[in-house]
Amino acid sequence: MPGRRIETATSRTAEWICVSRAASSLESNSHYQGDDHIALLLVPKLFKIFLHIPLVRKFFSRVMTPKGIYEYTIARTKYIDAVFKEILSEGFDQILIFGAGFDTRALRFQREAGGTKIFELDASITQKAKLDQYAKRGLHIPANVEFISIDFDKESLSEKLEDSGFNRDGRSLFVLEGLLMYLQPESVDETFKVIERFAGEGSEVVFDYVRASVLRQTGSYYGEREILKSVTKAGEQWHFGIEEGELEGFLKKHGLSVIEHKDAEDLERMYFTGASGEIAGRINATHCVVRTVKAEVE
Repeated sequence: MPGRRIETATSRTAEWICVSRAASSLESNSHYQGDDHIALLLVPKLFKIFLHIPLVRKFFSRVMTPKGIYEYTIARTKYIDAVFKEILSEGFDQILIFGAGFDTRALRFQREAGGTKIFELDASITQKAKLDQYAKRGLHIPANVEFISIDFDKESLSEKLEDSGFNRDGRSLFVLEGLLMYLQPESVDETFKVIERFAGEGSEVVFDYVRASVLRQTGSYYGEREILKSVTKAGEQWHFGIEEGELEGFLKKHGLSVIEHKDAEDLERMYFTGASGEIAGRINATHCVVRTVKAEVE
């Protein structure tokens, strides 16, 4: 896998998601408005100035961004935020965020965290860039947060977790947001095998994935061509998808069962539909979001 960007520079997609969340925190439209105020602190000062201008945000979300991806990022963030807070309210032992990028949940929901330990995994260069920004902005890293650097395609996830003191018997939430599509299929398989081994009773996994047909460039979904062109240009191509109708089989193989499965239409109804039924924004249809739980052993 020569020339992979994560080995030499910060992930462009991680940077883009941070800017999107920052822009969303400034939106006045309730459908578009997010609450990631920390993301706004992490973007360069000039970006921050521009993002305060509504026309600039509109240009960013409509012209610079593939169709429906700004809306998808907002919806996905809100969905996983809700799961994250619910898990914390239930007193889970641990949360493990895979490919964390510039995710700020460990700081944003620190008040709710209580005794829950939060682990963040990501490529070393992207993770260092995030920690440098935290230090530069004077953002305190709580004692219950631990950072683990990893190259998922080359390093042992199991060894990394063992070395970090992750409790394999604990009730845990595993968050894989915007990650699986960038991994090789064998890395995805190994990641879920490790999750199965390290997930205690009642543990949950929340993740998003792209449909396998998107990788074949069938052009079947809204925004498909634009997002494929964008990730390829960024040097962060997609390698993994799940075929329609094969999700439950994929999960069963790894000891998981579905709690919720949301496609673009579901997310539009949840986050972009008004009281009278009008759609405020259309979501890129290449992705789905899934919440799962470790299946009981029969």
